[in-house]
Amino acid sequence: MTEEKVQLHRGLREVYIDRSKSSFIDGNIGKLLYRGYNIDELAVHSNFEETAYLVMYGKLPTQAELDEFDATLKAARLIPDEIVDIIKLTRNSHPMDVLRTAISALSAYDPDTEDNSTEATLRKGLRLTAQAPTIVATHARVRDGKDPIAPDSNLNQAANFLNMLFGELPEQVDSDLIDKDFVLHAEHGINASSFGARVAASTVADLHCAVTTGVAVLKGPSHGGAAEEVMKMAQEIGTEENAENYVRERLDSGGRIMGFGHRVYRAIDPRSVHLQDDAKALGERKGEPKWFSILQNVIEAMEPYRRRGIYQNVDFFSGTIYYLLGIPDDLFISIFAMGRIPGWTAQVVEQFENNILLRPRLLYTGEMDVPYVPIGERG
Repeated sequence: MTEEKVQLHRGLREVYIDRSKSSFIDGNIGKLLYRGYNIDELAVHSNFEETAYLVMYGKLPTQAELDEFDATLKAARLIPDEIVDIIKLTRNSHPMDVLRTAISALSAYDPDTEDNSTEATLRKGLRLTAQAPTIVATHARVRDGKDPIAPDSNLNQAANFLNMLFGELPEQVDSDLIDKDFVLHAEHGINASSFGARVAASTVADLHCAVTTGVAVLKGPSHGGAAEEVMKMAQEIGTEENAENYVRERLDSGGRIMGFGHRVYRAIDPRSVHLQDDAKALGERKGEPKWFSILQNVIEAMEPYRRRGIYQNVDFFSGTIYYLLGIPDDLFISIFAMGRIPGWTAQVVEQFENNILLRPRLLYTGEMDVPYVPIGERG
């Protein structure tokens, strides 16, 4: 088939591969809905446990349903000793590699692994949502030569993670920041990692395979790594006064300003709005207001590019929040992954319920019918 007869959609930009009820994005006006509910309301009024239930089950829970969901989530946080051993064996790997490996290995210990029914997939998604923070915190402590800290069933998902990571009860204002971050990352349509999870599910692979795929794809700096890079950028800038020159020199040399631009949004990412004031307040509370000031000056320097649809995205302020909370920078993507597991689960459920193998084509542009030459006759 000649190239003239094929219409390429490189990057699958604006290509719709199926229908979904999980989330809605209007990138032109910066609107995001989970199951019909606006992220602006969820970020202010909800919490991660309730939002995870909404994303996975398609409706806001009653109090009784939320209590049962929360209790089940807390009861599922422990990971088998064998998984801890795997974490110790891979202690020198990147946290996302450890998370990917541990999630894959958990399939050996899940009673529903090979059951792809909606009910079993949701049960597995709930367990992986509960276990991921334990994996990440255990690895962070093991590589630092510290003993892992067991989950605390008296704490919500965010506070429990911080407690397992640092070994002390967090201030509620700090755990509330991570809770909101989880809410903002819970679901986001057919992004690269969700697409990867759906491709895996389309082969009728189980949820552990699909989430493992999602984690692997999310690790890539073009998808999940921007939060870490934004903080590195702020450190390179150093002072508020340097921001404008840094932006100009970076762009003039063909570089990118991390945390700006999005494949879907041509307006401001609504999730970033809900982190901006938090980042400022946290910097002031921690006695390090300069990081927010630097980023604010970067936003001002980037203002001319808004006419091209380039605005700050959710990663722009999240990295600063993680940094100010004392979280190691190579854990930033793992926090993204912890929040996204409900979304991956919802995407996989949808794929299973109306499945078709996702198998696109590539347009071949190489040589044709090249004669084989024996190795002894090759020049």
